[in-house]
Amino acid sequence: MNTRTLILPGIGDSDQGHWQTIWQNSYPDFVRVQQRDWENAVCMEWVANLDNAVADDENVVLVAHSLGCLLVAHWVKQTHRKIRGALLVAPPSPTAATAAEIFRTMTSGFLPVPIHSFGFTSIVVASSDDPYSDLDFSHSCATAWGSHFINIGAVGHINTSSGLGEWGEGFALYQQLAA
Repeated sequence: MNTRTLILPGIGDSDQGHWQTIWQNSYPDFVRVQQRDWENAVCMEWVANLDNAVADDENVVLVAHSLGCLLVAHWVKQTHRKIRGALLVAPPSPTAATAAEIFRTMTSGFLPVPIHSFGFTSIVVASSDDPYSDLDFSHSCATAWGSHFINIGAVGHINTSSGLGEWGEGFALYQQLAA
């Protein structure tokens, strides 16, 4: 039985140089969950799209970046579906100055951040100098969600600007969840 992997980008989607897009282009079982509007994220819509993508397949791993991490938290709160696991990279903090403006102008319904155990294996990956978050927020999310927490050091928002390319370290974490 093959693991199906769903890519969950944040605001603006993930561009061609982003590790999520590189993984999707490299592995046929990686599918991006499409959203109607990547610039104006409506939580209810994003959750419904994720729920439809998961369907009744329990052999799914979610690979979320930024707002995609909060999408997973909201989806878990509202669904009865079970999955294999989730890799949650760079969850944005509503109190980080850079992210606060995005939450105010480009999202609807993502706050407050759900604080509950996911009930499946998950890993939260954070950077010590993420302009959209901070280690304390990411660590508290990991604790509340029942996730393993990993600080990968000073690499920004763990996106294209971080210069990670295919991000082999992250892919190794994904493989732990998919195994």
